[in-house]
Amino acid sequence: MQYLNGQPNYDLTYSDVFLVPSLSSVSSRMHVDLRTPDAIGTTIPIVVSNMTAIAGRRMAETVARRGGVVVLPQDIPLDVVETVVSFVKSRHVVYETPITLSGHDTVGEALSLIHKRSHGALIVTNDDEMPIGIFTETDAAGFDRFTQIANVMSREVFTLTDGLDAQTMFERLSEVRLNFAPVVSSDGRLLGCMTRKGALRSTIYQPAVDKDGRLLIAVAVGVNADPATRAKALVDMGVDVVVVDTAHGHQARMLEVVNEVRRSVPDVHLVAGNVVTERGTIDLIDAGADIVKVGVGPGAMCTTRMMTGVGRPQFSAVQECSEAARSRGKHVWADGGVRYPRDVALGLAAGAGNVMFGSLLAGTFESAADTVRDAQGRLYKESFGMASNRAVRNRTRSESAVERARKELFEEGISTSRMYLDTQRPGVEDIIDQIVAGVRSSCTYSGARSIVELQSRAVVGVQSASGYDEGRPIDTSW
Repeated sequence: MQYLNGQPNYDLTYSDVFLVPSLSSVSSRMHVDLRTPDAIGTTIPIVVSNMTAIAGRRMAETVARRGGVVVLPQDIPLDVVETVVSFVKSRHVVYETPITLSGHDTVGEALSLIHKRSHGALIVTNDDEMPIGIFTETDAAGFDRFTQIANVMSREVFTLTDGLDAQTMFERLSEVRLNFAPVVSSDGRLLGCMTRKGALRSTIYQPAVDKDGRLLIAVAVGVNADPATRAKALVDMGVDVVVVDTAHGHQARMLEVVNEVRRSVPDVHLVAGNVVTERGTIDLIDAGADIVKVGVGPGAMCTTRMMTGVGRPQFSAVQECSEAARSRGKHVWADGGVRYPRDVALGLAAGAGNVMFGSLLAGTFESAADTVRDAQGRLYKESFGMASNRAVRNRTRSESAVERARKELFEEGISTSRMYLDTQRPGVEDIIDQIVAGVRSSCTYSGARSIVELQSRAVVGVQSASGYDEGRPIDTSW
């Protein structure tokens, strides 16, 4: 990466910079390879943050199927983590996991589950796990919540047979003008489901998988309560990436933990953070980290900078830390500060091997929080920061009442925030489409066919606040 008019002597965040078009021989965004240089197995540069309200099994399955990876939070009990990891590892890499009920279940039960998937449909099955009906929210109109689904479901079930390629599935759904269909085995048993858009996406994206062809998953550990033992247990479950996570990653205890975890799990991808300096990056790598997480305070739910004055503008932090990691043959993740697809492209241009974010995905069907309707009928999810009072209460539930109360006095995050679902883009895949399209186009403008080429070819300019504002679209007349 180089600066258009020389590097300024002050730090920059994503909104301070822009990418300059360069001579390009890349004729199409589809010719850009977005496999990440950090070698963890992701085929698009998206890592979902370990936030309790966002990172769950639905999110992990869906994001990995499209090529990214989700980091499960550190405060989940090991038995629950094992259940989630087992679930994700058992999912089909192409077919979506359907929500299923029996015909004896009620409309109320169906409505409580309908928003767990963006396609808005449930499959009704018989005792032999064969689909016998489809239920959508509109089927409930005019019926009370105690009506059995068998009395309201659609009994006309069009199915797709296992083994069809994605293009054929798309064509068959298009022929019958359907957006959703169950996928069944040769004997008619339900294996999964496919949407028309999902089939189309499967012709574009490559899933992120492990050496056995199973979907990738990552899990975070903290710096307390024997993290080395927990990391070993996670790897034994099949976790692909272990993330040692704490707000202030450049501290003696963190370096000890990274060293302990590395000795405990020598063959797993190990991520550690967060830091914002060259020295912090090198110290974590020397302690055993393969990847360093960069970012203090840029997250949408984080109040660290306003509370403490501590942090650093994200673009400059990523640039400096990535250069330090490169000198050791390692990589960084740009963690936080993403508001638009442009920010992912800029994080990559600054040197990140992957870009990590969470709040941008909080208002999606797949986020872990429950879907709620406000007084006007709009759907939303409640999100919160991982250093907030709410998160601290969750993490310290095993401690004494006095210790918990003392820690709850000091918070550096928002405890509740309404994240409304965008009616046009309510699913995480819709947002992934936007980000991937933006990053691919950024690469073509820079003449880059890969993330590594983007990092070497990118020309970055510095702009004023009004320059940034000029780039914003206007969706209503002025």
